[in-house]
Amino acid sequence: MDWDALQQSVASCQACGLCKSRKNTVFGVGDTQARWLVVGEAPGENEDLQGEPFVGQAGQLLDNMLKAVGLSRTGSGAQGVYIANVLKCRPPANRNPQPEEMLQCEPYLQRQVQLLQPKIILALGRFAAQSLLQATVPDVASTPLGKLRGQVHHYQGVPVIVSYHPAYLLRTPHDKAKAWADLCLAQDVARRP
Repeated sequence: MDWDALQQSVASCQACGLCKSRKNTVFGVGDTQARWLVVGEAPGENEDLQGEPFVGQAGQLLDNMLKAVGLSRTGSGAQGVYIANVLKCRPPANRNPQPEEMLQCEPYLQRQVQLLQPKIILALGRFAAQSLLQATVPDVASTPLGKLRGQVHHYQGVPVIVSYHPAYLLRTPHDKAKAWADLCLAQDVARRP
């Protein structure tokens, strides 16, 4: 499937119960030629209403973080990023994604990675890390996020850097320095030949 067919497939998906309560699917946004792929966990209320990932306060923080390293969701080429979520539909009341929901959405994210062919994936939050690293990190579901940070993992041969979700950083601002270190590591890895 190309980008358009994949987006149509997501828009009409009824593979799990999340389709019943969604307003919009949240496919992804950004430059489809970008070298960076940022993967979040699941859409929230604002994302569900607008059909775009990271549009609330967490999105503003993410945009500022990306801007600090010369990247933008509206940029192109070396300055652009593509932003997607593990889940393409909002869980009710913003609850955590359930394993079966992540399993149903996994092929969509997998195809986005194949189409994008990024140089780096930045996984934001526990569920993004679990989804991307389940095949390569034993016991990833029970491994604290902090233990997954600071190292280079891989998903389908693409380097993955794990960091905190911007919503978590809004609640726990003292971890912003750690997130900055993760962003710098991702930038360093993305620059490698």
